[in-house]
Amino acid sequence: MTFCGLQTLSLVDFPGKVAATVFTGGCNLCCPYCHNARLVTAPPELREHHEEEEVLEFLSSRKGLLDGVALSGGEPLLHAGLSDFAARIKAMGFAVKLDTNGCDPQRLQAILETGNIDYVAMDIKNSLPKYPPTVGVLGFDAAPVAESAALLMEGATDYEFRTTLVRELHTRADLLDIARWLTGARRYFLQNFIDSGELIGSGLHGFSPDEMRTFAETVRSFYGEVSLRGVD
Repeated sequence: MTFCGLQTLSLVDFPGKVAATVFTGGCNLCCPYCHNARLVTAPPELREHHEEEEVLEFLSSRKGLLDGVALSGGEPLLHAGLSDFAARIKAMGFAVKLDTNGCDPQRLQAILETGNIDYVAMDIKNSLPKYPPTVGVLGFDAAPVAESAALLMEGATDYEFRTTLVRELHTRADLLDIARWLTGARRYFLQNFIDSGELIGSGLHGFSPDEMRTFAETVRSFYGEVSLRGVD
């Protein structure tokens, strides 16, 4: 595999772990608020490149210093070599986290069945009817996303759901629709949108800290755990 980014140390990407994060290029969605736009829209030849052996050599040098590795993107499950790569880093003694948009439940199930994924963070973009405008894909079919969410809720692999909230895209009613859909989920994180300066869209804004806290309280009873990210 070829990776388009390597974060050598993170205390936030893998809950409870000191981790490195590797980023794959390409995505099947075009979310206007995506903060990694270069991984989605830039031609492959203009993206940062790290070959698999380079990443593995780095990880080998960090044994005993890092607890885990987060596989992020882009959308990692677009890459056929991801499962083999996960197996290689798992064999090195690292815990493995997968970030995914949940659009490919078959590949998600296949990689979970290997036993090489310890934790999954699945993005919940919006309530199911509002997926098309939120992900920037006209006529988007959200049924596979719902299938992936059910797979995680019914499976044995630890997981979280997370939604990045954008003032122009999300409402309290949307969050309640999501909560009714995912009632009983283990944990749900609300992330405040922050303009990274490298977005696909423009003219987007986050919410105030007080608004974010109100949203969290609105849906807290539906989940095992609700927490905020990106809120002071």
